Amino acid sequence: MTETALSRADLQRVRVTSVSAQIFSRRGFRATSMNEIAAAVGLSKPTLYHYFRSKEELLVRIYSDVLDESLEMGRHTVAEAATALDAIRDLITSRVVYTCEHQALLKVCFEEEHELPPELAGEVLSRRRAFERFFVAALERHLAEHPDVRLAMAPKVYVNMCLGAVNWCYKWYRASGPNTPEELGRQMASTLTASLEAPG
Repeated sequence: MTETALSRADLQRVRVTSVSAQIFSRRGFRATSMNEIAAAVGLSKPTLYHYFRSKEELLVRIYSDVLDESLEMGRHTVAEAATALDAIRDLITSRVVYTCEHQALLKVCFEEEHELPPELAGEVLSRRRAFERFFVAALERHLAEHPDVRLAMAPKVYVNMCLGAVNWCYKWYRASGPNTPEELGRQMASTLTASLEAPG
């Protein structure tokens, strides 16, 4: 098979995954059939099965893509930040932007996790915790560099609080609202990190 054919196949898988996420978001995973997905992407059912053997495989691909992208984004964000506090703010901002720009995708990830094959649930949790560790490490570094900053909770609790606020954006963000995802992200990052500012 040629490189061009492989590229086309990969592009088709991306298209099928994207359309499937939209349908799962609207109708729910269980209520969606492979027939509906095939019709939506303009493929015959046998052709669709050439790319994905089942709905479960599609769901796993959606989760894998989101987790891979999140981990890469986290690595890049921390590496590019000038300070640990900048890393925390940028992690929050970038996560808000990603969530607002991929609402249907995140709705599937947060609301259909129980549909994942049991043998993969542990892997999903492990990779999600890997992203959280970027955040916790940056926070612990900031606290070590600024002993006068007092956090009223354990670092992991603070991180989970921030991520909970950020992840919930998929529920209520509207593109027609007054702020772009970037503006909203900066606003949330500023508010959530106010307690981390060093005195003076």
